[in-house]
Amino acid sequence: MASLSDQLEEVRVSVEGSLSAPGSAQEMRAGVAAMADIPLPPSSKYRYIAAESMLTENGSGNNRKEVRKLSTALNILEKYGSNLTNPNRPKYWRTVKYNNPVFRTTVDSIEGGRAVLNLYGYTNQQQDGLSFPDDVVQPDVGKVASVTLEVMCLRMELDMLIKGTHPHPEFFERLIPSLTVIYLIVSVHFYHFYSIPLNFSAESCTICGIFPVSAHCPTCTQRLCTECDRLYHSHSGRSTHIRIPVTSSKATKRLRLWQCKSCTVVNAGSSILCEVCERPRLATRPPVAPSRPTPTAAGLMDSQWMCQFCTYVNHTPSPACEMCCLSRSEPALSPSKPLPLSPVKDVTPLPAPPKVIPAEDPDLKRQRLMREEGLKLIQLIREGEKKGVSPEEVYTSMCVSGNSNVMPYDWLKAELPHVLDEICVMSNAVPLSRAEAKRAWLAAGGDNEKAVRQALRNRRVKVKELGSLGFNDVTRCEEALRQSGGDVRGALVLLQRPLLEPFHQRMWSEEPEPPIDINHPDKQHVCRRLLAVYELPSWGRCELVLSLLQDPTATYTLEDVIQAVRESPDRDFIRRVLNKECPICLSIFPHSKMQSLTSCQCSVCCGCFKQHFTIAVRDKHIRDMVCPVCTEPDINDPEHLNSYFSTLDIQLRDCLELDVYELFHKKLTEQALIKDPKFLWCSHCSYGFIYDGDQLKVTCMQCRKSFCAQCKKTWEAQHMGLSCEQFQLWKRENDPEYQKQGLAGYLRDNGITCPNCRFQYALARGGCMHFSCSQCRYQFCSGCNNPFHTVSSCLNQCTVTGLHAHHPRDCLFYLRDWEPARLQALLQVHTHTRFNTGVCGVIEQKDEGTRQTDSPCGAQTQPGQAGLCEKHYREYLVSLINGHSIDPAPLYTLDELTVACRRYRVEVRQGDGEDERAYFVRLLKKLMDDVPLGDKVPRKK
Repeated sequence: MASLSDQLEEVRVSVEGSLSAPGSAQEMRAGVAAMADIPLPPSSKYRYIAAESMLTENGSGNNRKEVRKLSTALNILEKYGSNLTNPNRPKYWRTVKYNNPVFRTTVDSIEGGRAVLNLYGYTNQQQDGLSFPDDVVQPDVGKVASVTLEVMCLRMELDMLIKGTHPHPEFFERLIPSLTVIYLIVSVHFYHFYSIPLNFSAESCTICGIFPVSAHCPTCTQRLCTECDRLYHSHSGRSTHIRIPVTSSKATKRLRLWQCKSCTVVNAGSSILCEVCERPRLATRPPVAPSRPTPTAAGLMDSQWMCQFCTYVNHTPSPACEMCCLSRSEPALSPSKPLPLSPVKDVTPLPAPPKVIPAEDPDLKRQRLMREEGLKLIQLIREGEKKGVSPEEVYTSMCVSGNSNVMPYDWLKAELPHVLDEICVMSNAVPLSRAEAKRAWLAAGGDNEKAVRQALRNRRVKVKELGSLGFNDVTRCEEALRQSGGDVRGALVLLQRPLLEPFHQRMWSEEPEPPIDINHPDKQHVCRRLLAVYELPSWGRCELVLSLLQDPTATYTLEDVIQAVRESPDRDFIRRVLNKECPICLSIFPHSKMQSLTSCQCSVCCGCFKQHFTIAVRDKHIRDMVCPVCTEPDINDPEHLNSYFSTLDIQLRDCLELDVYELFHKKLTEQALIKDPKFLWCSHCSYGFIYDGDQLKVTCMQCRKSFCAQCKKTWEAQHMGLSCEQFQLWKRENDPEYQKQGLAGYLRDNGITCPNCRFQYALARGGCMHFSCSQCRYQFCSGCNNPFHTVSSCLNQCTVTGLHAHHPRDCLFYLRDWEPARLQALLQVHTHTRFNTGVCGVIEQKDEGTRQTDSPCGAQTQPGQAGLCEKHYREYLVSLINGHSIDPAPLYTLDELTVACRRYRVEVRQGDGEDERAYFVRLLKKLMDDVPLGDKVPRKK
């Protein structure tokens, strides 16, 4: 068989479900009655509300009216809870106003009423009432249903105690002494009635106050109903009393409905207050002021009417009362038409009676006084608000000070501190602050004793709340509450401050944080510090860090392991990350100590990275700053050059020394200036600068020598007023030294010009066509100025690997293999100047080991080749061919034409029956039309 606690829990769950969800009212009442019948004391039956405290504080003494008052208040609290659990809540469910007459006369007049409202959720105490906190959107329906169920059960048990039908009254004998007399003898089952008829007016029983009187006892002077008479006179000491039956003109049958005498609304028999006007059931109808019509004030009487709710006489025919704002029950009567005067005979007028001044109506006088007092109170409240005094303080000070002539705010300023100190003294050993005493004094309406009790109750609740948060020292809690003015949050801050003091001292201390000891015996202590200092994502990662560092073969630091563990929890991956081999020094480093460029996947240690780029910046060109492992990227590619150097600048900023980094920036700036079309190189000292002038004569700022801005030749006075071509022609015809140098001087003057930085070299193009500029390290073909590539993806569908360039068909790269006679035929030249034979003096660039030097050719000249060797003579002829933009294709043989078409992807198939001559002509035309000559080939004449 289930225990009583299990039965209580089962009934509680069932009824709470019907409260929080729409259900049958009969089922809910049956569940509440079943819960009330369970034989358990209030301390075990009621989980949320303090039932024993409410019964003890509100049922002390022998006055049963207090118990009935508690039952009425519980009925109102039950309605508050039912409204909150109802899905269709009232519009103003969030607040409970103190000025509500029902709340003031029922809930607020008992001890523990506001505590039940706090359980509902009305925890935000304001000056004019209670409300839900602003951050609460919906009430906690489950908790409200549980509290409402206990309120309903306690009210039902009180009703059964009052009626004498409670099955277990022994649980309440100690709590409510006034009801003990009803249950002294419960075994008496008979009444003794005497038929001495008396005629009394119908009235209610003096015990229950609900049912009509049926008997009168002269001995104990009680007028009782049938049920109360049976229970009250069942005691052995009162069983011999003689009761006189009371007859009433009204029917003795119990009425289940009752009509409000104020608003005439029919209410249920179980309700105590009217559902419309909320007036008590036993309240009488307010008296109606008698009307005194006068012949001269007919219109005035038609406009005056008395409110049936507040009995205020309104002087305007408005549909609502000026005092209570309730609507008028009956429409204002329209003024009747005046009757015509009836003809009368002339009579002798009677002497006028003496004029009597009518006395003022008592009701009108009372209303006038009420209005004057209300206006005076409003004026005082407004003046108090200007001086920072709340309306509650003004009203309470008026109630306490009485009818004295002292203004409320003056009384508050002079007397309130003494009153608050008195309340603090009356609280005995509990230290109260003035703020707590003031709140309790206002809540008690100026009653000091009640204020002390209220303040002590509030203090006990707050101390209990602090105890639930872990602060069990009552003395410290009360002192903290006194210092914070009763604020729980402020007291919590004061209580937590000593606990946080060691942490604050360590946080604000200038001493460095002690290092983490991996070999500390407390493993959890080390893991907690790792979580706090390094913000690892989990406890398991901390244990992984400890296991890696405690490995005897580990050579890495804590920071390296922390960074590796943040990336992945895989132990094998972490070991690979922590053991990277540098391809230069072959040492083992963690991944965090390795650096790599964005152009490749190679990684080197920080030391090798710094050393490589330090040497490259100091001793090499800017284009030598590539990966030390794979020599990527291709510096000749202008698309990737800017992005590569911008990323490299960020990496070298924190890596190189300050002077080395500044040198790197200087070289990088010069590299950017080279691309400026106004940038010039000095032909004397190789100094570069920006020239904004429009004259041909330029003076170097470094060596102070002059040269031509266009042809880069040394400036001579004869160049003034002549173009560069005209000056060169004049020089050939008039300068003996130039004529003496012959074609070697021509080749020198028409030497190699870098297409990237426009630096000019007085060198011949013969020999290797791969030329590397010493200024910008740009690699290009000296015959056509096309760049050399180191990758096979230089052009679409390019299949050539290694270092190569794409040359046009008129480039020296192809024409240098032709015989001079064939080149002369192309130029249509059949005569040439003869020079003596000897050694060729053309300056050219030669490779000597790892260095490149400029030196004379030194080859033997041949007769009929203008004093040049055959190689440079061919270069001279090709320069003339390029200067006149002559296409060498017409002198191709069929095999050469076929190879050229294959090289430039010109596909033309020989037709059926087409002879070779016709096919050659068609193929030659297709090549010359589709493939133009080189656009970068020097065309100097």
